[in-house]
Amino acid sequence: MTKADLIEEVSRALAIPRKESEVIVDTIFNTIRHSLRRADKVEVRGFGNFRIHQRGARVGRNPKTGAPVEVPAKKIAHTLKAFPMSEMTSAAGSAAAASSMVCFSQKGALKRSTFLPLCAEI
Repeated sequence: MTKADLIEEVSRALAIPRKESEVIVDTIFNTIRHSLRRADKVEVRGFGNFRIHQRGARVGRNPKTGAPVEVPAKKIAHTLKAFPMSEMTSAAGSAAAASSMVCFSQKGALKRSTFLPLCAEI
């Protein structure tokens, strides 16, 4: 499901214009984004928890040359899905959904999953 699909579903469910449902969805995502920027924990019962984790600096390797590369410290937003969501996704048998942790990088790149882009600019 994409953000556009979610907007359409909200519009249909509430029988409101698409523009109004877009404002609702954007407000929810922006609120989560701003809370994570303040390092607040976000809990959505029955769906999941969003938290910021600090990753330390480390020495990585350039995959092409094998040369050591300094990787700076960074903040990562983690999402842990709630138990009811875990049961639903596991029952569906989806390989992507079977993962219990969804990680977003500081620039919004998804690490593991096809989840909505909640943390575009942390």
